[in-house]
Amino acid sequence: MPKPFITSSIGRKYVMAVTGLILFGFVIVHMLGNLQIFLGQEALNAYAEHLEDFGALLWIARGILLTALVAHMISALSLAIENKNARPIPYAVQDTVQASFASRTMVMTGLIIFAFVIFHLAHLTFGKIHPEVYSLMDAKGRHDLYSVVILGFQDYRVAGTYVLAMFFLCLHLSHGISSLFQSLGLNNVKTQPVFKTAAKLIALLIFIGNCSIPMASLFGVLKPAGGF
Repeated sequence: MPKPFITSSIGRKYVMAVTGLILFGFVIVHMLGNLQIFLGQEALNAYAEHLEDFGALLWIARGILLTALVAHMISALSLAIENKNARPIPYAVQDTVQASFASRTMVMTGLIIFAFVIFHLAHLTFGKIHPEVYSLMDAKGRHDLYSVVILGFQDYRVAGTYVLAMFFLCLHLSHGISSLFQSLGLNNVKTQPVFKTAAKLIALLIFIGNCSIPMASLFGVLKPAGGF
């Protein structure tokens, strides 16, 4: 009896592509929202309050993201195990000429990113990394996310963790963005170089955008409100 499409190799590649696209979209939106920190305390805190105003819709979105993340990881790990079992004896000479470093380390970078997501949630969503500043409020009685973020990144260990995590994220994206179009059948010989170049450029821009916040906080370009 043939496997259902969703559990076949092709089906799991489609799941990886679709969920990867959802997660990639979140990375972009999340970065653009966070970059409002450069507009000042009012801009970022108002943005954070606006998100919370969505209430149930926000939790639905979080549920979709969590489902996409779990499905993406399960599909990736099952395919990796399946490929390894299909070739139990490694080649005497590894042919890695066509495979980039990013493509060969997708599972590893994916697991590192997952570990970072847990750290990120503990840091800025649940306030477990620097609990002494997490309860800060601004002049309008809102959670002062602006100051919490900056004070958190003034710790070089936290800032360094974020920069390192962004390196692995963008290494993952530099291959993942182009490969998802291939899995969806939207790539061909002519467009492949374009997608590969675009993926690397987008990954670099994400790295710069996301790293600019911890670096600006660490080196005093961004300063918390309230005279901290």
